[in-house]
Amino acid sequence: MNFSDRISPTVAAMPTSGIRRFFDIVAEMKGVVSLGVGEPDFVTPWHIRESCVYGLQRGYTAYTSNYGLLELRQEIAKLFQNQHDVTYDPRQEILITVGVSQALDLAMRAILSPGEEVLIPEPCYVSYQACVTLAGGTPVPVPTHIENEFRVTVQQLEKLVTPRTKALLIGYPNNPTGAIMPRPELEALAAFAVKHDLIVISDEIYGDLTYDGEHTCFASLPGMRDRTILLNGFSKAYAMTGWRIGYALSNPVFIGAMTKIHQYTMLCAPVTAQVAAIEALRNGERSMRKMVAEYNNRRRLMLEGLRSMGLECFEPKGAFYIFPSIKSTGLSSLEFAEQLLQEQKVALVPGSAFGECGEGYVRCSYATSTENLIEALKRISSFIKKFQ
Repeated sequence: MNFSDRISPTVAAMPTSGIRRFFDIVAEMKGVVSLGVGEPDFVTPWHIRESCVYGLQRGYTAYTSNYGLLELRQEIAKLFQNQHDVTYDPRQEILITVGVSQALDLAMRAILSPGEEVLIPEPCYVSYQACVTLAGGTPVPVPTHIENEFRVTVQQLEKLVTPRTKALLIGYPNNPTGAIMPRPELEALAAFAVKHDLIVISDEIYGDLTYDGEHTCFASLPGMRDRTILLNGFSKAYAMTGWRIGYALSNPVFIGAMTKIHQYTMLCAPVTAQVAAIEALRNGERSMRKMVAEYNNRRRLMLEGLRSMGLECFEPKGAFYIFPSIKSTGLSSLEFAEQLLQEQKVALVPGSAFGECGEGYVRCSYATSTENLIEALKRISSFIKKFQ
């Protein structure tokens, strides 16, 4: 029996994640310095882990509400009130999810009907287009470029918006470029969303990892709170990737629809992870700020090192990625990544994995030790000398 023809055509046509492909190769090689996967090299701070252990000792092993622990939702509400002056009702406007990826999937499935379009600035996180497609929608790439610091403009969006456009999906600070959007430019996007009556899905998982200025919460902009589905979580800022804990904030209608899907597909996020997230919000800022300061030091190291090799390199202002151009080598992004891995045992991700306009670039994560970064820079420098 041919089982291939039993697979959904949508799934069959979907490419495998470009990030995971290289991660699988690296797992089988020895001596590799990996700048590939966007995961903090820090272990979750002990006081956060201890809260989980203590919760287990007290018997916290049951289901929670579909919405998540009310105590955690209350802490998230306090955070956004204090940091961004935007208010959410923890009982019906906050949903705890299994990572931000699930929140994104729920948002797409809750709002999209077949054929409706979502504008997505690229380069972008690899799941954006996939989640739109799996929800029956049509992703519409909006290319951004180094000349404009990888920021999307209203002029670009106006050329691509149609009567079928339902939403705008943005992620700043950006993965893979490290770009940010200053408040005036976000306000322009907000005006565009109102003009065309669009929902805005704002992925702000890297918001706390902003090095130039302050992060602007999109939902805090005038008139944007109810129009925005704001996504965030604990993976990056608190080094809690494996805990799989994220959340979504929005009006009761959007959150209610997302929760309806959540209760049939996931039910609730793990209670132990939710307990740990409460501790992170209450007492984790000091540890988080130390990690962010270290990322900032590594960011400067990578920027200086890559530029000293003669590579054109945009200065990332957030997240923990740097996105150098490798066009001067004459190689495609995939060729560069493959040859560098085979010849110098340095793993990074081809820019083409993040959209067509990422071709000619590679993504390097500096969420690894300074020693690893120095070694990686030496190997990359040795590799590109043959092209100069």
